[in-house]
Amino acid sequence: METLEEFLVKMDNPDHRSRTREVLEWTEAAFPELEARIAWNQPVFTHHGTFIIGFSTSKKHLAAAPEPAGIDRFAGEITEAGYDYTKQLIRIPWGTPVDFSLLKKIIQFNIEDKADCETFWRK
Repeated sequence: METLEEFLVKMDNPDHRSRTREVLEWTEAAFPELEARIAWNQPVFTHHGTFIIGFSTSKKHLAAAPEPAGIDRFAGEITEAGYDYTKQLIRIPWGTPVDFSLLKKIIQFNIEDKADCETFWRK
């Protein structure tokens, strides 16, 4: 699997596919400087070779994975948005609206925080 479209067409649930497409297309449009690719069988966005955010799906939610630093920085806002989270990912239930303003803050934080990062992951 090499493209976002190949990832999407493999999703069985058309509502989940539509929601995931919406989030991926929004990410590409809002952050054209990011490079989209498939890694670990999930969509990943990078900037100058460093990880910014990844997305994955499950039966109950779309997950956003901005690394622990992004989650730690916005934990309060993630909770306010009504999302559950772990150290590694934010769970956005399928029936819940996507808080694109929060997602934008998280992605922008990672781009700025990792501007001088020379590794894929934070150390």
